[in-house]
Amino acid sequence: MAIKNYKGPRSVQPKEEVLLRVRHYMTTKLITFLPDQSVEEVIEALLKYRISGGPVVNENYELIGIISEGDCIKHISEKRYHNMPSPNKLVKEHMIKNVETIDGDMNIFDAANKFLNEKRRRFPIVENGKLVGQISQKDILKATLELKSQIW
Repeated sequence: MAIKNYKGPRSVQPKEEVLLRVRHYMTTKLITFLPDQSVEEVIEALLKYRISGGPVVNENYELIGIISEGDCIKHISEKRYHNMPSPNKLVKEHMIKNVETIDGDMNIFDAANKFLNEKRRRFPIVENGKLVGQISQKDILKATLELKSQIW
């Protein structure tokens, strides 16, 4: 009689569970924008702080949109196309209003998959209706470097 599958005795070593939550790697000190700011002010801030976009919040720090470099480029392109001076356009006219957020308790690897599937550069984190942070693709990369010596 042949043995089909013999794995032999195993020593069971409990794996230490590493909590890899979005909230541990998200950025909490954010550059935010207001809906009544001009797009030119946003462009200046993006260049000054070397960021590619940011959340738009109201006076209660509730997330109402996101504005990115692409939104600003679209504004510039529209001005150039019509070859006319245009009044200062406001953030609320160019921001993305339907913003997908993620939970701060989400596993960092689930968040990485969400980045891949949604093709986004950043996700805001909202708790109790208020913006509390943002996770970016760079934050995911930093987390993986920090954790490379640990059991995943």
